Amino acid sequence: MVEVFEIPNFEFEGGGKIDCLRVSYSTYGQINIDRSNVIWVFHALTANSKVLEWWPGLFGDGCLYNPKDHFIICANIIGSPYGSSCPQDLDFPLFSVRDTVTAEIELAAHLGIDHIHTLIGGSCGGSQVIEFAYSYPGKVQHMITIAAGPKESPWSIAIHEAQRMALMADPAFGTKSTNRLGLKAARAIGMVTYRTANSFISTQKDSEEKLYDFKAASYMQYQGDKFADRFDAISYYYLTKSLDTHDIGRGRGGYQKALKKIEISSLVIAIDSDILIPAFFQQEMADLLPNSTYKEIESLYGHDGFLIEVEEITTQISEFYQTQNRLKEY
Repeated sequence: MVEVFEIPNFEFEGGGKIDCLRVSYSTYGQINIDRSNVIWVFHALTANSKVLEWWPGLFGDGCLYNPKDHFIICANIIGSPYGSSCPQDLDFPLFSVRDTVTAEIELAAHLGIDHIHTLIGGSCGGSQVIEFAYSYPGKVQHMITIAAGPKESPWSIAIHEAQRMALMADPAFGTKSTNRLGLKAARAIGMVTYRTANSFISTQKDSEEKLYDFKAASYMQYQGDKFADRFDAISYYYLTKSLDTHDIGRGRGGYQKALKKIEISSLVIAIDSDILIPAFFQQEMADLLPNSTYKEIESLYGHDGFLIEVEEITTQISEFYQTQNRLKEY
């Protein structure tokens, strides 16, 4: 079920405020008597709150996170065009990952949630997991990050800037037009960092000699069109700006110091072929977290492996819970 929570006079970390911040969220299942079955999911950059739709195999009937057993919550991030407050033009205040998490913590208070069994998210969702774990005033038993690091790297920020350059090169950008051409180009830049050279060579190889109409080129056009059909260019601009702000250590003495304060039982899952957020960066984060387990999954698909390698991810999470002596709930 999708609902909307409104926060009056929301002030942003970087300055500016809006009179009423809307936070769209979905819940599945029922909270149990001792309120110990809450699973809080944080979605990736361009997803939505309907986690059973975009993370099948991990969430849903018969899956590890089954609504029959768990109370599952997923909130739509600030700036997303899927129900939460989002920019209509370039006058919207810039917002940070920390702002999004501040709103999510207010949502938790609104729902009366003061005990969370597991925080889980991949990519941008993993960034929110880390920030939420540091800031949440209630109790969290476990946190799980997949393909996420403690701060945005210069490499990722450079990619985001290239995407914004593509958006701004569209003459229609910043207007109420569809901004379709720039959005397609920006998505294409992202696509080649979400996957790997080997995955393109494996899946987009032409079976015959040709001079044009290559399979890989058609695939990129298809992905761009599909994305432009469902997303918004100004939202994408603001969301990539928000990603740049991710730094668990900002104002806290650096990420190394901040991570050492997160004593929650943690599972850090990296994808070995991830070129967007390399595994070594995630290994460092796991080493700094006081109570963590690090696992690295082999995948042809790079960063997108967090959505594709569901079977292996399920195995790693199940083993993590067993190690933490929490198997009775699963």
